[in-house]
Amino acid sequence: MSTNASAGPTVGDVGEFALIDTILAAAPAPSPNVVVGPGDDSAVFAVPMGSVTCSTDAMVEGVHFKRDWSSANDIGRKAAAVNIADIEAMGATPRGLLIALCAPPELPVGWVEEFRDGVLAECATASVELLGGDTSASPVLTIVVTAMGDLEGREPITRAGARPGQHVAMMGRLGWAAAGLRTLSRGFRSPRVVVDAQRCPEVPYGFGRRASEGGATSMIDVSDGLLADLGHIAAASGVSIDITSASLEIAEPLRAVAAATGGDPLHLVLAGGEDHALVGTFDTVPDGWVAIGTVAEPGAAGVSVTVDGAVPEITGGHDHFAKPPRSSR
Repeated sequence: MSTNASAGPTVGDVGEFALIDTILAAAPAPSPNVVVGPGDDSAVFAVPMGSVTCSTDAMVEGVHFKRDWSSANDIGRKAAAVNIADIEAMGATPRGLLIALCAPPELPVGWVEEFRDGVLAECATASVELLGGDTSASPVLTIVVTAMGDLEGREPITRAGARPGQHVAMMGRLGWAAAGLRTLSRGFRSPRVVVDAQRCPEVPYGFGRRASEGGATSMIDVSDGLLADLGHIAAASGVSIDITSASLEIAEPLRAVAAATGGDPLHLVLAGGEDHALVGTFDTVPDGWVAIGTVAEPGAAGVSVTVDGAVPEITGGHDHFAKPPRSSR
């Protein structure tokens, strides 16, 4: 956690345009593909062929993050990662981000600088460029990110391409962020590995494109839980999906959290979101991917995803407008 992000002037002290200058001061020079970089009315980047895919997501303090749980750097990395994951899930190559930062005037500039450094660090990891954005005053710290990717002549991988007889396979990890949320919600900071997973996911960068090249016919990133997100594929494709629980890795830190807090660690894997693993359907599972289930004809009405052939006892997925709302995701 940062020790100096709260020191120095606030956002209200320096004003909007000086704050923008502060954010951009540490950004690397645009690559040759960026025709117009930050500072104009809109960014422009070259796409030699194919289509551009775009996605946007909002992170609101108290809903998606808490500053007493995560450093500004963590929040910056997470804001970038969760949006880039959506581009990966389309089978595209992520190219750029636009970020709108809506902040209370009393927010320290040091916090914004640390947040910026987190964004830029995650962009570097994913080979993505920060193209620009906006700032605004807001009573609640809110971060809105738009990510863009290049399909490079490939067809987009949607949720609607699963076919009976195919394999369901994943790349990444599941249950870690949910274990971290459960740990933090109880006032603990250990196991550190799951807490870190909640603060920022480890997105399998580059594997969206590889999935496309490996014949994926549908794909999604697991943001709301495996059951829920496979349910989206099943609904869009008009199929049913059966998960084989024995194929799902339950790492020791997940077992430790479940033992300490009560419950089945498998539930963390099936229903926990925010790890942003990639899950897709394939005729042949590519090297490195883990087969976790199969696609079949539509099942009974209202049942689209089963576990070991049975309707799961738990329901998966986060709903922002469910009652009562969760305090943080």
